Amino acid sequence: MSEDEVTGPVRIMRIGRPERRNAVDSATAARLHDEFVAFDADPTAKVAILTGDEQAFCAGADLQDLPVLRDSGPMGPTRLALAKPVIAAVEGWCVAGGVELAAWCDLRVAGATATFGCLERRWGVPLIDGGTVRLPRIVGLGRAMDLMLTGRRFDAVEAERIGFVNRIVPAGTALAAAVELAEGIAASPWPAVVHDRLSAYESYGLSTEDALANEDRHGREVIFDPGFADGVAGFLEDQARRKAAEGRG
Repeated sequence: MSEDEVTGPVRIMRIGRPERRNAVDSATAARLHDEFVAFDADPTAKVAILTGDEQAFCAGADLQDLPVLRDSGPMGPTRLALAKPVIAAVEGWCVAGGVELAAWCDLRVAGATATFGCLERRWGVPLIDGGTVRLPRIVGLGRAMDLMLTGRRFDAVEAERIGFVNRIVPAGTALAAAVELAEGIAASPWPAVVHDRLSAYESYGLSTEDALANEDRHGREVIFDPGFADGVAGFLEDQARRKAAEGRG
């Protein structure tokens, strides 16, 4: 990864095939998989950003060099369960397997002119990078069925309205906005970020009782972390400053 791809605790992963609208071939899938494994193992890294370029986030799998199945999904990292957040910075085309890559990420920031769609429907290619699992969880089953069964295109406004995109920003600024978002997340007291994220994901497939017990287990990990007292002290100091400011007002 080049120097400009590291911003403090933030790591930027580029698909890196602009000549093919960032369609993922076998070599790219292997590289993305390995980069995210390395990110997860890097103690200095907290948040990753996955991006393409200003013309396309990802046009799906390269049908001229289909990615080979390995211990993760054909598109690379889509069957990895990372312990840290990933943000998709989307510009231009985000279609077919590109939608599945974006759905694998925790958050999605899109430029205003981004275009989405499960276009693989036209060619009889199945969603096998988690799309049938993650899309319903993100946008709801009815909306996911509409997107998957019709394969229609939809724009950034609809993507935000149905909950697939978290933020729309001016075209060409998605990566900068994603970096700002990532830096804000990375600046938060870290144990709570990690455990709250994992608790939410692990709740799927659990009964309410088991999910609440799992949440309690994660919460205890945070509360008994040595740094928890510092966070509480910071909160009390902030409250004192606010009261002092109100008194002066």
